[in-house]
Amino acid sequence: MGGDRLTEVLDATYDCLTRYGVRRTTVDDIAGAMGVSRSAVYQYVRGKDDAVRRLAERLHTRALERARRAASADAPPATRVRGVLEAKLGLVLELAGDSPHTAELLDEKARLFGDICHGFTAGLRTLLIGVFTGAGLVDACLGDANPAERDAAGPARPAADTRRAGAGEPDPRWPGGAGAAGSVGAVGPAEAADICIALVLGLESVPGGEQLLRPAVDALLAGLLGEARAAP
Repeated sequence: MGGDRLTEVLDATYDCLTRYGVRRTTVDDIAGAMGVSRSAVYQYVRGKDDAVRRLAERLHTRALERARRAASADAPPATRVRGVLEAKLGLVLELAGDSPHTAELLDEKARLFGDICHGFTAGLRTLLIGVFTGAGLVDACLGDANPAERDAAGPARPAADTRRAGAGEPDPRWPGGAGAAGSVGAVGPAEAADICIALVLGLESVPGGEQLLRPAVDALLAGLLGEARAAP
């Protein structure tokens, strides 16, 4: 029951934020939205700041869970990458659409919850690195990296794998074959993840950004992975 009441407190906090914003919302506002006394709110949170922080954590945790499901899905890399980025863009559109005030919950520089926002982005980056590593994207510099760096990035792709032995043809096991290896050798999984995050950050400020996400990801992955076309 305590968990249910905490959920009610956070729901009421969100309702207040849509009207007043983070700075102007008070515990009295939250209590009023719930129809309870001020002291009842303090049974579940330490105060307004605690309620706002818990709310930000709940929202970002849910979005990160969606991103994790997308990253681990049994689907082609393009679909998985797009799913991770949709989780971030979806959170932004949800908060910005409800109120200019709730968009404050996305501010990585905010005193109350900036670390939560930053951790969310870092979690997305880790998921994307995993997808790109699994897709065969390897940093050309890993040959000179120390063992720990090589282990973190995953096994390097042998040069012989880029072509069928004696045939001079691209190996179909790797997206784009030798052509892809030549075009993305300088871009490793971490850098590819950073590019994807930069892409979605740009789409967040563009009207209709959600409609542009798929073609933008398709075009990006065509360059990064050498894919002729995105997954359905």
